[in-house]
Amino acid sequence: MKKTSSAGLIAGVMLVGLTSACNQSSDTSKTTADQTAAADSTQSSANASAMKPTSSSFGKTQDGTEVQLFTLTNAHGMKATITNYGGTVTSLLVPDKNGKLGDVVLGFDNVSGYQSPAFLKSGPYFGALIGRYGNRIKAGKFTVDGKAYTLAKNNGPNSLHGGLKGFDKVVWQAQPGSSAEGQTLKLTYVSKDGEEGYPGNLNVTVVYTLTDQDELKIDYSATTDKATPVNLTNHSYFNLNHGQGKDILGHEVTIPADRYTVVDATLIPTGELRPVKGTPFDFTTPHAIGERIAQVPGGYDHNWVLNNASGMHAAASVYDPASGRTMDVTTTEPGVQFYTGNFLDGTLTGKGGTVYGKHAGFCLETQHFPDSPNQAKFPSTILKPGDTLHTTTVYKFGVRK
Repeated sequence: MKKTSSAGLIAGVMLVGLTSACNQSSDTSKTTADQTAAADSTQSSANASAMKPTSSSFGKTQDGTEVQLFTLTNAHGMKATITNYGGTVTSLLVPDKNGKLGDVVLGFDNVSGYQSPAFLKSGPYFGALIGRYGNRIKAGKFTVDGKAYTLAKNNGPNSLHGGLKGFDKVVWQAQPGSSAEGQTLKLTYVSKDGEEGYPGNLNVTVVYTLTDQDELKIDYSATTDKATPVNLTNHSYFNLNHGQGKDILGHEVTIPADRYTVVDATLIPTGELRPVKGTPFDFTTPHAIGERIAQVPGGYDHNWVLNNASGMHAAASVYDPASGRTMDVTTTEPGVQFYTGNFLDGTLTGKGGTVYGKHAGFCLETQHFPDSPNQAKFPSTILKPGDTLHTTTVYKFGVRK
């Protein structure tokens, strides 16, 4: 967990240079016209990034609150739609090797899909912001500064993804805007002291940016007035060939991690950081997801300990041979949870009537390690008053022809 004394987010500055030519030509009118057209084209791309995201209604929650859907667009036509219900990424349109845009995340056409009994029962957390604590806390208990706290047990004997009503199920305050990098959506939420059993009033800000480098960038920051565990992430399910009715078993994955956290039968880390070498957990070189998944009981749902985990560093790379799409994930976090949609069972029907069966999508949740509040040897997730948590994760898309 990176903590700084300032909550300011550092954005890279993109400069678009226009080259003016002073060539003498017998066809000066054509030269001038070409220059004007080029300038207009460049300015049009710059304006596309500078414009704020558009918004529309995404329906009403079960308590009657109307929520919005925001569409971020970059200069290449890539689009990200995000609702302020749960800060959820509902669609992400990315070009394939033929330049055709396709939606690469799982989700629903309106907010009712995220509140249906079937969705709440299966609990896949499609596309949502996760907090206060992403992943599992053993027995729903932890101690901070000598005081014991108890959480709801919503995943067998453990607490998962913030409890019964985590950040995925609240309505965030939304502020669409733009930066030098591209269109932005700033989301804020105040998690009150005692909410879901956690101590302290936690002020959370998440900024989504869709850059002209075809990146979806997520900046997280938080402050508190009491020491509290915090582990924020995004739970998008990706399928780089989504919409074709295909599973993700043919996707090739690389994870630069020499170790992973071994877990018990309830998916709580035992504390052992086991080498991946010689095991089906070794993704230090590319492997298809389905190549060795049968050797992992239940499928992949584990935390990898990232190598060289300081500053912005690589978390994973994915390539889909069918579509040619690639996705590179970088982060400031020390771990990544790689999950292969093992619990999807065909009971959920999403956008465009797509049925989400087993392995319909995969997750790469950048994070601190599961159960860190109860594991003294793991990097700490305790945020203290006066400190500011700031983490960043970037999903960059491309194609391989």
